[in-house]
Amino acid sequence: MLSRWPDWQPERAGGNDGPMTAIQPDAANSYRSIDVPVPGGELRVGIWEPTNPAQDDVVPTVLAIHGITASHRCWLSLADRLPGHRIVAPDLRGRGRSNELPGPYGMQQHAADVTAVLDFLEIPQALVVGHSMGGFVAVTFNSLHPDRVGALLLVDGGVPLPLPAGVDPEKAAAALLASVSARLSMTFPDRSAYREYFKAHPAFVDDWTDAVADYVDYDLVGDEPELHPATSGAAMSADSFDQSDGDALVKAWAQVPAGTIFLRAPRGFLNDEPGLWPPDSLRDWREHFPQLDVREVGGVNHYTILFNEAGLTAVQGAVRESLERSQRW
Repeated sequence: MLSRWPDWQPERAGGNDGPMTAIQPDAANSYRSIDVPVPGGELRVGIWEPTNPAQDDVVPTVLAIHGITASHRCWLSLADRLPGHRIVAPDLRGRGRSNELPGPYGMQQHAADVTAVLDFLEIPQALVVGHSMGGFVAVTFNSLHPDRVGALLLVDGGVPLPLPAGVDPEKAAAALLASVSARLSMTFPDRSAYREYFKAHPAFVDDWTDAVADYVDYDLVGDEPELHPATSGAAMSADSFDQSDGDALVKAWAQVPAGTIFLRAPRGFLNDEPGLWPPDSLRDWREHFPQLDVREVGGVNHYTILFNEAGLTAVQGAVRESLERSQRW
């Protein structure tokens, strides 16, 4: 099936990842994928890194953790903007090519899985970047293994969502993800149909790029004409409820390093304002945890913060700043 992309054949150590949009052959970082043993099976991990670094070069590692129905492919554009860095990005349990891994799910299990990835690759410490649910995994990982975290960077995620008084957190999480949940039950005759679905999505209608097409193509599994999104519905449900456990997150947040950057998208899943984290709720959160450095990124929504020019510029800058700060520590 990769013959659809005649100009590029990625290096692989973990099997067929499916069709992808061609990446420029002179990209500074090369890409490969591996499978890492974890309880219940193997976790797929994408790695971008310099092809032939000089012997004395220090190659910083960025552990990049995706959102609740995403995959490691959401980090492709950021990896292109970070030559000389190693980006290690797993498909979390129940997603991407790790979608057949069984439960239990939840933030602690994902944190254990990413620990296994760092151990397998013999990486002692990394800058940990989490987008959306990945931010919650990153905060949990930091609370369990602070010695493995050079710095944290949260990209529109990782902070408990604001809830109206008296609203059940699990019901609120289910309502928030209703449109996403509906997509997981859909089937598509081919990849072009799935692309058309996302081209019409409010989040991407004005921000369609080759990187988005790559991300969307990779998300499909199964066989034509009944292709379906890779994310396990059971995994999404379990993880959405786990993110609503305020007490556990508050305890984890007590260990978040001072100066941790939170990049806020002003628009949400459906390109709607004021986004998932309204400014007032973040101000309230900072009263309890002043270590959070909140920065709004204009011109993005919850998805495009990882794909369009404004979002990528902000994330790239925050990665570099966080790495510089971690070296000062």
